[in-house]
Amino acid sequence: MDIILLERIGNLGSIGDIVTVKDGYARNFLLPQKKALRANEANKKVFEANRERLEKENAERRTEAEKLGESVDGTEIVLLRASSNAGQLYGSVNVRDIVNGLNDKGHSVDKKQIVMGSPIKTIGMHDVTVALHPEVHVTVKANVARSEDEAELQSQGVDVLAQLFEEEQKEIEEAAAANQIDPTLEPGEIPAELLEEGVTPAEGEDAASDEAETDENAEG
Repeated sequence: MDIILLERIGNLGSIGDIVTVKDGYARNFLLPQKKALRANEANKKVFEANRERLEKENAERRTEAEKLGESVDGTEIVLLRASSNAGQLYGSVNVRDIVNGLNDKGHSVDKKQIVMGSPIKTIGMHDVTVALHPEVHVTVKANVARSEDEAELQSQGVDVLAQLFEEEQKEIEEAAAANQIDPTLEPGEIPAELLEEGVTPAEGEDAASDEAETDENAEG
């Protein structure tokens, strides 16, 4: 479908451009959101008659968005969530959570302005894009943590996930040492200290086999 853009849309073009898009994209998003008009002769004439006004209004909205962006850009919001020891959230952080966090900071944004490819599912510092205007995008920080102390560490640049991994590895090594198990051994391999001095695993097996044959002969 050919349409006339009423505002800048991603990689499609700027206000006034006539572009071709898929019918579903036009019918389900661009047209009902009043971001475009069907590019028929009647609409072309209407647009040209109102081009100056539309461009002026767009410029005013862009200026307002730029002013708002100065205060919103770089804002950090702390979102406390429960997670596994590996940092995987029991649930996720979504668009509504970001909007609520920004509103609590005094920034009035709409959920339609939040750009998230997918929900956040791990603790850590996450960049989230806020489209205040088709031509004005800013970035905010979502500090997802399990506690205020953890959030403070992440805010200072500490990689909490890396720390959790190191602690987990340390626990594994300590457990292995407590059980006198060499963590470098392959499954089924016998630790050296359990072998008789000077006897290889193969020799030990042969000796055990000889003893079993001797016992059988004695019984016979």
